Amino acid sequence: MTDIANRTAFITGGANGIGLGIARSLARQGAKVALIDLDAEALARAEAELSQLTEVFTAVLDVRDRGAYARIADAAEAVLGPVSILVNNAGVAGGAPANKLTYELWDWGMGINLDGVINGVQTFLPRIAARGEGGHIVNTASGAGLYTGPGNSLYCTAKFAVVGMSEALHLELGAQGIGVSVLCPGPVATDIIARTRAVQPKVTKTLTPEQRERAFARNEEMKNYLANGVQPDAVGDMVRDAILGNRLYIHTDRTSIVKIEERSKALLDAMCD
Repeated sequence: MTDIANRTAFITGGANGIGLGIARSLARQGAKVALIDLDAEALARAEAELSQLTEVFTAVLDVRDRGAYARIADAAEAVLGPVSILVNNAGVAGGAPANKLTYELWDWGMGINLDGVINGVQTFLPRIAARGEGGHIVNTASGAGLYTGPGNSLYCTAKFAVVGMSEALHLELGAQGIGVSVLCPGPVATDIIARTRAVQPKVTKTLTPEQRERAFARNEEMKNYLANGVQPDAVGDMVRDAILGNRLYIHTDRTSIVKIEERSKALLDAMCD
């Protein structure tokens, strides 16, 4: 895609963090923005800010709800015009040790981090393709979609799937003038940990006191790690540039490089001669 001005961008998780950073960057480029989020108060703040730059539509949506997703897609396009930039950014960061995961946690984490992306693509891709005017899809994955770590089974499962889906779509849709990018951020200075804990199904009752203490310590460590990361507005500009340049992979820094190299070497070394 070589133009963003006057396009309509539909951004899930668009009222906070990375989503808001993307919305700001696209709005500065002249796009109209539909901001979709569960946080009604944050949506109101984002609308007040971005309406100074462009036309804005906002809606509260749980991206797992396919019926509501379709209705809000219709409403957004009725107000702003056809969506040709889709940013599947809504996500959560929670989980539990593998032996403490429950079906409730799996359904919650996969429902938001993977099914939310699927629902966005399934809702908008047929519309974008039918119009024949090109477009771009951005799916937010993670560095954890490229390498694994202990205690991260749920998150990695969803994010690896988002990476694979994005790579396949990129290969398939290019001939139709539809670009696809996958955002694999390292640490970004957002409050996703606190927002995740506010909505995650509770697991502490299944943990021993020692496990609970380690979980809270890891939680604080992750918050501090993210606080020193890249600013969301800078990530927004990276996404904007990837859309304009039709780049598949978006990395926010080089923190993943050693882990990716180790995984790639292990895959190649495991192949038979």
